Amino acid sequence: MKFFINDIPVNIIKADSSKKPDDFDVIIDGGHERIQHKKLVGKVIIHDASEDQIDRLLKLMTSKKFKNLNEISFEVVNRRAVVVYVKSKFKTVKAAGGLVVKDNKYLMIYRRKKWDLPKGKLDNKEKSKIGAVREVEEECNIKVELGPKIYTTWHTYISNGKYTLKRTKWYVMYPLDDSKMKPQIEENIEEVRYLNEKELKIALFNSYRTIEQVVMRYKKMAEVKKS
Repeated sequence: MKFFINDIPVNIIKADSSKKPDDFDVIIDGGHERIQHKKLVGKVIIHDASEDQIDRLLKLMTSKKFKNLNEISFEVVNRRAVVVYVKSKFKTVKAAGGLVVKDNKYLMIYRRKKWDLPKGKLDNKEKSKIGAVREVEEECNIKVELGPKIYTTWHTYISNGKYTLKRTKWYVMYPLDDSKMKPQIEENIEEVRYLNEKELKIALFNSYRTIEQVVMRYKKMAEVKKS
């Protein structure tokens, strides 16, 4: 499982994974070492961390920014059990969104000084595919055709003092009518624009890692389709 806390990738991996020591800047033995926050620099792996250690550290990362931490991995024996445990500690919110593709260009929105993709929370009992289309159409004032699913991202945040884990399902979409395209001001969207490859590359430097993951996953899908 990979999810993001304050835009930092967090991985929960099996103890027998193929990760090598050279892949990391810092290696911590969670079973015998105290996890010192000042050691969390660069790419970090924590071996044999307990569920309570993981829980405390994830919540701390949610409420406090670790500026020098690029990525953290927890290596555990029972990965499935740990994933279930972590999810149980957070309130889960379901969302969906889309990457609209047209003539080798990608539709992005500019909101809160960052480039993003249109997305939003699902309504009660709403299916992800339906919610994804609704959110894209509302935020960009366009009509789209739904394509295949790209990826599912997870990230955490604090809402009303509660720790929340947001699951977002992402889909490829194709425009049916974008002649009246405009940003949804009520959602603090300042701009909606199709970006070419060069513009997209620049925009991703001022975006979120989750968004970069979605774009990269789509490009891999497109390459496989071509071959």
